Amino acid sequence: MVSINNEALSDKVLAGERITPDDALLLYEWPLEELGALADQRRRQAKRSSYNGSGNEIVTYIVDRNINYTNVCNVYCKFCAFYRTEKEDDHYVISFEQLDQKLDELCAVGGVQILMQGGHHPKLGFEWYIDLLHHIREKYPQINIHGFSPPEFQHFAEVFGMPLREVIAKFKEAGLGSIPGGGGEILVDRVRQRISPLKIKSDEWLEVMQVAHELGLKSSATMMFGHVETIAERVEHLQRIREQQDRSGGFTAFICWTFQPENTVLKVKHKTSVAEYLRTQALARIFLDNIENIQSSWVTQGPGIGQVALKFGANDFGSVMMEENVVSSAGTTFRLDAQQIERLIREAGYEPRRRNNWYELLA
Repeated sequence: MVSINNEALSDKVLAGERITPDDALLLYEWPLEELGALADQRRRQAKRSSYNGSGNEIVTYIVDRNINYTNVCNVYCKFCAFYRTEKEDDHYVISFEQLDQKLDELCAVGGVQILMQGGHHPKLGFEWYIDLLHHIREKYPQINIHGFSPPEFQHFAEVFGMPLREVIAKFKEAGLGSIPGGGGEILVDRVRQRISPLKIKSDEWLEVMQVAHELGLKSSATMMFGHVETIAERVEHLQRIREQQDRSGGFTAFICWTFQPENTVLKVKHKTSVAEYLRTQALARIFLDNIENIQSSWVTQGPGIGQVALKFGANDFGSVMMEENVVSSAGTTFRLDAQQIERLIREAGYEPRRRNNWYELLA
């Protein structure tokens, strides 16, 4: 039986009203099925235009490729199994020849974007990055460069000895098209100090997004959860994202995924359950009333749960992701091509449509 308080909260959500952090903590305790149904209704409210001519709802995806330009990193995050030091034999910096091969393969399957991120390399200079961006933009003008997370930009500003705004503006001028939300983890400094003490703090992550949005670059927002944070801290993270979106309006989508503990220094007693993933995603859909798109994380949860997540507030199936190195380094490897993604979307009762980074539908 639904309590009066729960009924009032449900009415508040269904009316499209903004919920408070206290509301979110109450919702988190709801039965999973009820929370999912509420998130699904919020998705429908947010995506009223996402219907085709026959009335079927559209679920989008993008054909892109992850390219990690270096695995050298000097922040040593405890949750990361990908980084290397320059002393290790398998450290690398990508060559333009290797990059071109990856991009040629992407173009051959109709790809439209690369997600380009790397470690915090202490020695790569400003001109290296500008040359890299110029090279991609001139040779592959049809490919959007979705690159360099907020921690990387703060690292660049320090290494280059340049103001953050100037770095981002120069990168945009050289060909950068948008910014991924990597490095967000949990935007609570107590948590960040535990899992990545050498990485930027919450305010610095948000500063990059503010500046990028002011300069006309859109970005995604993310959350990596299921390690040392509390539920209240997950909600605090969502609140900071929502407040930032109120200020700058540049987030195109939100993606949350669970910490993958294999091969990492950071250990947890229990790996985050599927139910907790779905519960957290559903809560994010309800709380983030100013972000239209929520992406399912089949990369960490697997294709089947990726489908189920479409009933828990997600309207996007993410990317084909021809290449993925960071999550797979931590022991989780799922691969899907465009045909498989479209089949999964159809089986869940939706119409699959390709999109670009700005959630514009492609022919």
